[in-house]
Amino acid sequence: MLSDNRTVLFSKKDMVSTAAISAAYLLISTFIIGFKIEQVFLVLLFNLTYYLSFGSRRFITGFSIFIVYWVVFDYMKAIPNYQVNAVHIQDLYNAEKSVFGLSAGGSKLTPNEFLALYSNAVLDAFSGIFYLCWVPVPLAFAAYLFFKHPRQFIYFSLTFFLVNLLGFVVYYIYPAAPPWYVLENGFTFIAHTKGNTAGLYRFDNLVGTPIFKSMYEKSSNVFAAMPSLHSAYPVLVLFYGVKNKLGWVNVLFAVVMAGIWFAAVYTGHHYVLDVLAGIVCAIAGIAIFNKLIVPNRTFAQFVNLFIRKISIQKDRSEIIDVKA
Repeated sequence: MLSDNRTVLFSKKDMVSTAAISAAYLLISTFIIGFKIEQVFLVLLFNLTYYLSFGSRRFITGFSIFIVYWVVFDYMKAIPNYQVNAVHIQDLYNAEKSVFGLSAGGSKLTPNEFLALYSNAVLDAFSGIFYLCWVPVPLAFAAYLFFKHPRQFIYFSLTFFLVNLLGFVVYYIYPAAPPWYVLENGFTFIAHTKGNTAGLYRFDNLVGTPIFKSMYEKSSNVFAAMPSLHSAYPVLVLFYGVKNKLGWVNVLFAVVMAGIWFAAVYTGHHYVLDVLAGIVCAIAGIAIFNKLIVPNRTFAQFVNLFIRKISIQKDRSEIIDVKA
């Protein structure tokens, strides 16, 4: 653990540690997935925040959990899931149509295909706005917990990390093509397929900026539609929002959650089955973390130590209450 010496911001120990971590990350990344300018940006951001002030040091130390998540996600490019197991394309499409199929024009369509018939500017706008929330809302909520409830921040962050790990495991066990892939390529598997904005291109056209195009061009793997982690994140936010009694804010969280679920299907990025799998993944992660990990005394000691590292508050109740 990096030092949080309150008297010396630039201690020799900290400088050696951060330099070693930064160099190791860049070297390993270059070897595993190749050099990218984003890696340098991440290193600079971490070091700048770590040495800017003691407050920013606590903040980046706490949010290092999310940095680790991003690194793990990025490293998945080294071994694409379609190299591990066969990609499910037609069978998933047929299952979606069988369970949730809707009739239109004498044909049975998947919900994605059905909604595409009725796309309009209003739904495009709302879907784009909701889909943009899938990262900012969890991070903003995490920031709130960091300053107000350090223990809950740690619980939320680690649950977020655990849910992602569960999702990543399923990605490799059950590689799955998204709905837009079938529209573009049929049921033929094509490795190295690039990311696609699918129905979100309509939002880009509305605002006149390639917001989603720039995002999906950097997709780690398009064959990772099942489960929909986009759909899992708002479940985590709502759960911890309710747990922390945020009142009317939880209504907003619930609206965002439903909006993301709808947008995932409406824009052709996920099947309803993917969304449901994401919800199950979130529930499983919450249950595992709160029922199996939180009660562990060793984990409680780790949390107390971590709170001392990141807490700006003087209130020691966050440390004493190991059951919060």
